[in-house]
Amino acid sequence: MEYTAVKIEKGPGGWGGPLILKPKPGKDKILSVTGGGISPVAKKIAELTGATIVDAFKTVVPDDEILAAVIDCGGTARCGVYPKKKILTVNLTPVGQSGPLAKFITEELYVSGVTEKNIIVLDKLEVEDEETHVNILEEKTRSKSVSREKENIVGKIGKGIGNIVSIFYSAGRDSIDSVIKNILPFMAFVSMIIGIILKTGIGDVIAKIIAPYSGSIGGLIVISIIAAIPILSPLLGPGAVIAQVVGVLIGVEIGKGNIPPQYALPALFAINPQVGCDFIPVGLSLGEAEPETVEVGVPAILFSRLITGPIAVIIAYFFSFGLYK
Repeated sequence: MEYTAVKIEKGPGGWGGPLILKPKPGKDKILSVTGGGISPVAKKIAELTGATIVDAFKTVVPDDEILAAVIDCGGTARCGVYPKKKILTVNLTPVGQSGPLAKFITEELYVSGVTEKNIIVLDKLEVEDEETHVNILEEKTRSKSVSREKENIVGKIGKGIGNIVSIFYSAGRDSIDSVIKNILPFMAFVSMIIGIILKTGIGDVIAKIIAPYSGSIGGLIVISIIAAIPILSPLLGPGAVIAQVVGVLIGVEIGKGNIPPQYALPALFAINPQVGCDFIPVGLSLGEAEPETVEVGVPAILFSRLITGPIAVIIAYFFSFGLYK
């Protein structure tokens, strides 16, 4: 079969890349890990390159057959899962080095903010130039690794204690890095949302809409069922943005007295049944699940949320008794 190479550049607000995708026999699968079916970007990549599209929500393929993974992650684990496995990753969302696996996200493996306009067909000469550039970089990396290996062998005894100290230092640095890149931006985001709600009067409008639902156990159960609908939950899951926004809105209304405080705990579970629904295929892949397991497991977990979501709300409602007086 005739294959064609393409270059994928970052889109508006994106990061990383460009990536060169050149299928070959045995490594010609484009993995689409996006809610709502196969994305137009994945379809266009497959059309231009001659590769085969695989919907990760329906089946799974071995990592060595994946040419690239197309995701729509808002900055959580999926951003780094595939780069960690050395799989080229195309993110439709303009997100940079983010999430707990941020250190594995590099410009050579990852590009974000991609749209159909950022996919460019390469001719044979351009492909050869790109491959030559990559080979030079790989040779330099290998030579540095060999030098470090020789150095470690010569001085490994004297540097033993230094390595232990380095491990603890690295752990501390990673912790601070995670706080700066993940926790602080989230706090800033929540603060901004609260400020907008309080200063613009949007909160009063939203209160009239969500209060009837958030202020009763029946309404919270309805919210949990809507969030757990299998078609919607993978779309609501990325980045947990929807849950964050709704959670802030409900929290503000509880603080203003529009919603009774005893509904805070069940409300938390009502807005979160979709959490992780976008990650199910990735999790099964990390667990090296068989294709048949993925085909059955993904819909099974999605539909189970319709049952466990409302049940969690009811349990939280009874556990909230006596918490607030």
